[in-house]
Amino acid sequence: MSAVQTAGGGTRTRSFSNRAGLGSASRRIPRSARWLGAAPLLVFTAVVFGVVLGTMVLGAFTTPQSAPGGARLTGANMSSSLQGPYLTALLGSVKLSAVSALIATVVGLPIAHVVVTSRFRALREAVLAGSGVLANFGGVPLAFAFVATLGNAGVLTSRFNLLSHGWSLYSFWGLTLVYLYFLVPLMVLTLTPALEGLRRQWREAAHNNGANAFRYWTHVALPVLMPSLLGGYVLLFGTAFSAYATAAAMVGSSVPLVTMQIADALSGNVLVGQGNIALALGVDMVLVAGLVMAIQLPLQRRSARWLA
Repeated sequence: MSAVQTAGGGTRTRSFSNRAGLGSASRRIPRSARWLGAAPLLVFTAVVFGVVLGTMVLGAFTTPQSAPGGARLTGANMSSSLQGPYLTALLGSVKLSAVSALIATVVGLPIAHVVVTSRFRALREAVLAGSGVLANFGGVPLAFAFVATLGNAGVLTSRFNLLSHGWSLYSFWGLTLVYLYFLVPLMVLTLTPALEGLRRQWREAAHNNGANAFRYWTHVALPVLMPSLLGGYVLLFGTAFSAYATAAAMVGSSVPLVTMQIADALSGNVLVGQGNIALALGVDMVLVAGLVMAIQLPLQRRSARWLA
């Protein structure tokens, strides 16, 4: 009698024992050795981000070599980065990011809901594909498109005589409109998986208990979606806060932004020898981004627990 041909149970028993042996062997691998697989990624992260961050922090807390007395530790750079026009630019970037992210969240939620509940698969795929493209469309091409359309001599500006109504693309609200071009699609992509996680049984249970659509959204859907909404808002805030090329090509220094101040300090457009203050402004941006990530990660975990 062959061990393979006796019965199907014999073969399954042997394969089970093999899997158990593999499982026990994997449990015998030291925990420290399991980090070896992630070592290349950790080294890459340390080189790409760690060296740059360390250089930036070192420059933010030292004087330049050309300064009287040479390079030495100082807190003057960080202090200067939180005063005068630098503080105005930092607050301007925070205000622009907060307002544009809030508008994109309010506008993106109903669009994402329509996409998820649509019966037309082609519409859903077209909107998601377009959102993926528009969310990554920015920089000089986007600035040129808006200048040609809504600038002082733009097509729509001239056709509808928008200048007489006080419209200006090169202002805070004009830049907010440009940012919405890529923030709204990004919000749609962010909220679509969360909206797909809303279970039909929740809506049916709410309706069976006499709740209309408004009560369902205010008492069931929005509380469940709130972590995803806040997480998406934080993501959009960080995206707008770090944007540079679009604002630089379109408004220059007419709208105070911290990214513009960093560029001016590094290039010496206003004052010479302000490179270390530019590094201090970069540290300020890293601190704001770190705060944003500290808020976003717990929200993502909570949202995943509800919608799993």
